[in-house]
Amino acid sequence: MQRDFYKSRLADRFGLEVLVPPHDERVLVHRTIYDELCRGEIRDESRDAFRRIIRSLVDSGAEGVILGCTELGLLVKPTDSPVPIFDTTRIHAEAAVNLALS
Repeated sequence: MQRDFYKSRLADRFGLEVLVPPHDERVLVHRTIYDELCRGEIRDESRDAFRRIIRSLVDSGAEGVILGCTELGLLVKPTDSPVPIFDTTRIHAEAAVNLALS
């Protein structure tokens, strides 16, 4: 999430400033994805940690949160955030359905 590949495209195409969590929180996100969510484990303490991360980003000026990993939508729901959540898995699935039905 911290690589320029994503950040520069969002900035160049849409004028967005991309905020990413600090290193320790990125480590927690990575661990949660691979050690829990990929194994089908949904933990309340992990959801609480993600809520804290989101709150910190919002306090830093974030106006929306992109869930850029397919598993994150299993843990984070719109009600977990005071700003809009963009679940890329859902966005891609809806676009595929719309394309198929058009």
